[in-house]
Amino acid sequence: MHLRRFLDHLYNAAGYMAAFFMIGILLMVLASVVGRAAGFNLRGSDAYAGYAMAAASFLALAHTLKRGEHIRVTLLLERFHGRLRRPLEIWCHLAGTFFCAVLALYSSRLVWQSYAFNDVSQGNDATPLWIPQIAMAVGTVVLLVAMADELVLALRGKALAAAEDDMPKRIE
Repeated sequence: MHLRRFLDHLYNAAGYMAAFFMIGILLMVLASVVGRAAGFNLRGSDAYAGYAMAAASFLALAHTLKRGEHIRVTLLLERFHGRLRRPLEIWCHLAGTFFCAVLALYSSRLVWQSYAFNDVSQGNDATPLWIPQIAMAVGTVVLLVAMADELVLALRGKALAAAEDDMPKRIE
């Protein structure tokens, strides 16, 4: 039970961080608009708004998955019932976990390479790229944890299913 609580806190923390970066986008855009109206330019504000947008997108992935709000293509799965449906669901979760693992691996590797090669942005701000890329790597690792969590739940027979009114609920 403690692990479930920890995982739920992890997914919620990633969601709150995504919201924090969305507020950052708003502040950067507002500062840029006010700066132009006042006659000065905030160098790098567009780049930082872009970094915040990427961070918000990646950090929100796991939280969105666990709330059942990712788009699920069930066109094929809904045609199967009985003994074939569960293995197909498990296969889908296995495939999703595999692809999330690859994404997390390469995102983390990108951060490391950007740090090792001292890669900086091409804009006036010359930001070391590994700094904004950290949010992408963290988001993909948390997504991998969430996807593995969903796989374990599917193996235990507690897969996420869409109810009749399209609101997700756990099948116990």
